Amino acid sequence: MDGDKAPSLRELCQRYGIRFKKALGQNLLLDDNINRIMVEAAALTHEDYVVEVGAGLGALTRRICRNAGMLLSVEIDPSFMPCLEDQFGHLPNVRLFRGDILNHELPKLVAEHIPGGHSHKLVANLPYYITTPILFHFLESPLFFSRLVVMMQYEVGERLVAPVGAEDYGVLTLAGQCFGAVDVVHKVPASCFVPRPKVDSCIVRFRCTEEPPVSGLDRRFFMKVVRAAFSQRRKTLRNSLAVSPGFGMAREVVLDAFDACGIDPGRRPQSLSFEEFAGLAVALRERT
Repeated sequence: MDGDKAPSLRELCQRYGIRFKKALGQNLLLDDNINRIMVEAAALTHEDYVVEVGAGLGALTRRICRNAGMLLSVEIDPSFMPCLEDQFGHLPNVRLFRGDILNHELPKLVAEHIPGGHSHKLVANLPYYITTPILFHFLESPLFFSRLVVMMQYEVGERLVAPVGAEDYGVLTLAGQCFGAVDVVHKVPASCFVPRPKVDSCIVRFRCTEEPPVSGLDRRFFMKVVRAAFSQRRKTLRNSLAVSPGFGMAREVVLDAFDACGIDPGRRPQSLSFEEFAGLAVALRERT
């Protein structure tokens, strides 16, 4: 396949009668150089077992399978499957799966289709409307993914790397820091897609760690604390945590944890650094 010339997007659309579905967030990439940047950011080797979500017409799939050991390419739209089968169905290191990734447990799906891997990565052009659920599906999976390289809406990428105190700083920012290091690799203008979206995109890279960055930190509990804190981001932490019906801890216990950490409960959530949130989460967990 190395010597194959990739068919053009227009040619594939005509051959397979492809019609883009707005409801599925289908905006296909015209510039294959962007796919190259994504694969390079993923630092793929033949030891890597890769999951791709939203294969579309297979432009990114083509580049991934040349560099990875095994590839599980997932596509929700049945109309794309004949195109993908014709291009990649004969390749020994590619498995194609039609379905919604959010409806499947990743350890089970990977074990069934690309078993035996020791290094797992995600490389994907994510549909805008389900970017955040898919990110958490992989970040919180029992199966560890060492690197996630994903295309997403530019404003979501900005949230992931926002500094403390910024308007965009919030749950996504802290989630990225909880699971590893995040950076925006490349900005992708709307003109690179068809149909052309209303917003720009970017390539974001997560370099994940198996162990939490702070000793004793329970990642799931940390995210529960952060979500509760930002559920009413204009309110003080005293009001968003100590009286939050969804958080489920007594007011006096919450205030005691603040005191133990030396954090003023009158502060607002966007003023706390990751380290402060982590210390608070550990203190709260010790009191459950």
